[in-house]
Amino acid sequence: MDMLTLESCHSTWVFDTNRMRFCRILKETEASQRRTSTEWRPYWYLEVYPDSEVFCVYLNADRSRILRSWRHASHCAQCDSQQTTELSLDDIRRLTSA
Repeated sequence: MDMLTLESCHSTWVFDTNRMRFCRILKETEASQRRTSTEWRPYWYLEVYPDSEVFCVYLNADRSRILRSWRHASHCAQCDSQQTTELSLDDIRRLTSA
């Protein structure tokens, strides 16, 4: 399985590029309180803009259904530089196994 991960301020986005599906692992949530990852969802195309932190997940072929987000960066303008937690590869594998 080829995996691509993108870190946003509040989630780790995991893309299974072979199966054209993705899920999000929510940061700073307690597993006992609520679900920590979303279900796998299909996507049509992923566009990561190299000149900015923006990325778009197109959910259908005509690109009318879009999820837009941004990658978390140091001195992040989106989350006012609040620290976010990182997930290990083992955590990602455990949370996305399906």
